Amino acid sequence: MNKRNILSMFIGDKDFYKKTALIVVPIIIQNTVSNVVNFLDNVMVGQVGTLQMSAVAIINQLLFVFNLCIFGGLAGPGIFSTQYVGAGDNKGVQNCFRLKLWLALIMTGIAMFIFLCFPTPLINIYLKESGKSAVEVMYYAKEYLSVMVWGLLPFGLTCSHAMTLRECGETRLPMIASVTAIFVNLVFNWILIFGNLGFPRLGVKGAAIATVLSRCIEFLIVCIATHVQQEKFMFIKHAYRSVKVPLTLVKNVTIKGLPLLLNEFLWSSGLAAILACYSLRGIDAVAACNITSTINNIFNVVFLSMGNAVSIMVGQALGANDNKLAKDLAWKLMATAFLSSVVIGAIMFLIAPAIPHIYNTEFEVRQMASNLLRVQAVMMPFFSITHCCYFTLRAGGRTVITFFFDCAFTWVCAYSVAYLLTHFTVWSIVVIYACVQGLDILKGIIGITLVQNGVWIRNIVDDNA
Repeated sequence: MNKRNILSMFIGDKDFYKKTALIVVPIIIQNTVSNVVNFLDNVMVGQVGTLQMSAVAIINQLLFVFNLCIFGGLAGPGIFSTQYVGAGDNKGVQNCFRLKLWLALIMTGIAMFIFLCFPTPLINIYLKESGKSAVEVMYYAKEYLSVMVWGLLPFGLTCSHAMTLRECGETRLPMIASVTAIFVNLVFNWILIFGNLGFPRLGVKGAAIATVLSRCIEFLIVCIATHVQQEKFMFIKHAYRSVKVPLTLVKNVTIKGLPLLLNEFLWSSGLAAILACYSLRGIDAVAACNITSTINNIFNVVFLSMGNAVSIMVGQALGANDNKLAKDLAWKLMATAFLSSVVIGAIMFLIAPAIPHIYNTEFEVRQMASNLLRVQAVMMPFFSITHCCYFTLRAGGRTVITFFFDCAFTWVCAYSVAYLLTHFTVWSIVVIYACVQGLDILKGIIGITLVQNGVWIRNIVDDNA
């Protein structure tokens, strides 16, 4: 393969970048605003105290598992929905939407039961220290969780609508709803955390109330706007005349979707378990990891949003039986994500020492967070590759492969290394963190090999496939 062919494999034309931008830019805006406000939320709670910030970080890690379970559970029907869009089958899209609603309701019910009945053992996973600090963190964490659970249902229902809209190519409406809700969250954080405008000073509980309120507003905007535009979003027209979903679709989604649900649950719980390992280095390590995660999410929005583009564009091409286009899009989108991550990672590396000083916390925590952020910055291009590989494999319904590629790798490799290094060495959290994150280089090599083999290329909604 000569140089010109290699360039054409990874570099797209003007139409490619225009189409990608139409999908990705609204998602980037939505995620950027969301993460910036989460950052400000984090800073506001941090102004109250390090213990409160650590408590919120612990609960958010637990809720992160639920969030990814929702994404994973809805991704099963989402794979079919995207290919139905490519095939022009509106009835198929509608049935997938109904199935998403059922899954969101079931998973939310299970999560609320667990969080309301077993908060203490869940929080204790991260409290490796004893004494007054641990008792206070437990108190704040329970207070925060007792309110946050009531935002799970509107979150699940919003995802059911928003994911279907994106699969249909509509990314602006979810962006508008999310950005509106985010600013509501920010305003009420300022009011309720610190007791402004005559309201009581509620601290972490105020932060939770603001978040739940914003979840409800986001759901109302997405739901109402979708129903008002029924002629544009045909899947919603008469969607509630029946709650039935064809058994064939349920069977197929179960076969393809169950590995995704298990993957998201095990992957997110794997990250939670890794954080529990890091907590052996003390509450300061938990606080530093929380700062790092919050800041890192802001810088990761571009390549994370590219995963949505891979899912939509590659999935629709497969649904239209254009396998050549699907493979071409996969490589070009991956290259775009990688190059953008090189630039953004370099910027993040340079400003990493300054960012943690925004937080009202101890010098040691700030220094630790700065070093962790630099590790993330160096690894960002490799993360972008593994992320795009995951969504490429998923677009073709190869969910069993994605299961082993993602969560199995996390538990077998990443968690094992984190456990061994935290339990049997005296290395600093920064060195251990770098070793664990560095494993994604190996994961990226595996992902590129799988994409190159083309094992993911297939139409899963074609009866003859």
